[in-house]
Amino acid sequence: MSPAAKPYEIVERALELSRADGCVVIADEQSSANLRWAGNALTTNGVTRGRTLTVIATVDGSEGTASGVVSRAAVTADELEPLVRAAEAAARAAGPAEDARPLVADAPAYRGGGPDFTDAPAETGSGVFAAFAPALGEAFGRARAGGRELYGFANHELTSTYLGTSTGLRLRHDQPSGTLELNAKSPDRTRSAWAGRATRDFADVDPLALDAELAVRLGWAERKVELPAGRYETLLPPTAVADLLIYLLWSAAARDAAEGRTVFSRPGGGTRVGETLSPLPLTLRSDPGAPGLESAPFVVAHSSGDDSSVFDNGLPVAPVEWMSGGRLERLVATRHSAELTGLPVAPAAGNLILDGGGGRSIEEMTAATGRGLLLTCLWYIREVDPATLLLTGLTRDGVYLVEDGEVVGEVNNFRFNESPVDLLSRAVEAGRTERTLPREWSDWFTRAAMPPLRVPDFNMSSVSKGV
Repeated sequence: MSPAAKPYEIVERALELSRADGCVVIADEQSSANLRWAGNALTTNGVTRGRTLTVIATVDGSEGTASGVVSRAAVTADELEPLVRAAEAAARAAGPAEDARPLVADAPAYRGGGPDFTDAPAETGSGVFAAFAPALGEAFGRARAGGRELYGFANHELTSTYLGTSTGLRLRHDQPSGTLELNAKSPDRTRSAWAGRATRDFADVDPLALDAELAVRLGWAERKVELPAGRYETLLPPTAVADLLIYLLWSAAARDAAEGRTVFSRPGGGTRVGETLSPLPLTLRSDPGAPGLESAPFVVAHSSGDDSSVFDNGLPVAPVEWMSGGRLERLVATRHSAELTGLPVAPAAGNLILDGGGGRSIEEMTAATGRGLLLTCLWYIREVDPATLLLTGLTRDGVYLVEDGEVVGEVNNFRFNESPVDLLSRAVEAGRTERTLPREWSDWFTRAAMPPLRVPDFNMSSVSKGV
C-alpha cells in the first residue's frame, strides 16, 4: 500500500490484515475551510485536511464476544498493521462486551444514489466562500457606516466516511457541515447582538441580511431595563429551542430510562413511552433524508455507550418520530438495549426536527405578546438533575422586553433553570419551523430545524451580570 493510498484501499488493507473473528474499519477523511473577522475586517483564513482511522476488532470466547477499539490520526502505510494489532490486543484484554451482537451483514445499499465506495473523498476549500466573502465585505462597509463592529467566523467541513466490515459491508457517506456566527457590537462595547446560521454550502447564507437583523437588535439595546429574577412569559427563538431539545435527545437512551435513571423513566418501573409530553400537537423527529439536513443513513459508531454500539456499525438509520402529536413514541435504542427494554431498535440520527407549530414567525409571535421577554440564545448549558432533566445556563447577547407587541428595550441577562421535558408540557404556542444553528452545541450538532416557543412562566432563576 502506497503512502498516498486512497481511503477505500486503506479500509480494504486493514480488513485483510485482521486476524480477529470480526473487524470493522472506519476511515474519516476531513477537510475544512474557515474565515475569521474582527472589527469589520478579515483577520485569518485557512484550509485543513486530515484522516482518522478507527479499527474495531471482535474476538469470540467461551464467555462471549469482546471488542477492542483503537483510533489514530494520520496513519501511514507502516503504521496500519500495528494499529490493527493494537485493536486485536485490546479486544483480547477486554472482558465479554455486554452489547455484543453479530456484526451487521445485510444493510441495504446506500439510499439516494450516494457516492461509490471507491471514489475519492469529497473536499471543501476556500471556493465554498466564493459568493459569501464579497457579501461579507459589503456587510463590513455597511456596519462601519452605521457605527457597528462585526466579529465572527465562518467554518465549512466536509467529512467522507468509509465503513467496511469483515461481513462484507462497504458503505460511504459524505457529510458537509457549515456554520456562521456573527456578532455585532457598539464601539463602546456596551451593546452586543448575535446571529448564527447552519448551512451545507454557504449558498443560502446572506451576511447583509444578518447585519440588518443585528442592527435592529443593537437599536433595541439603546434603552436598558433592569429586571429581577423570576418567572416571565418568554419567547424562545429556534436556536434556543434546538439547544434544549438536542440535550433532550442526548438524554433519551432506552436502557437508562428502563433502569430508572432518567426523566423518561416511569415511576415504579419501565419507561414513559406512550405518555403525553406536550399538550401541543408537536412531533419531534429525525430523518437522514430531510432536505437540507441530510445525515448518514447508516450507523457510524466509533465507540459503544448508552446510546450506541460498535456492533451496530452499518445498521440502517430510518426516519423516526421520537414524539408524535405531543406523545412520546421512541427512545434511542441499539440492538442490545432494544432487546433489554422490549422497545424497537432506534439508532440516533444526525439531525433533529420539531414540527407541528401554528406557522407564525417569531416576529409575529412578538407582535402578539402583551408583556414578556424575547431571547436571542442560550449559553453554557449544564445538567443539574438527570431524573428531571433539569438544566441550567445563561442568556446571552440580548434579552429584550416586549410590551404591547413592541420591543421596548434590552434587559439584563439571567441564569435559567428549566427542564426541556417540563417546558414542552407548559409551552402554549409553537411557531413556524425553520432551520437553525444551536449555539451551545454547534461544535457537535448543527443539523436542526425548530419553531419558536412561547412559555408563559420560564424560570429566570437569578440575574447574571455577564454580556
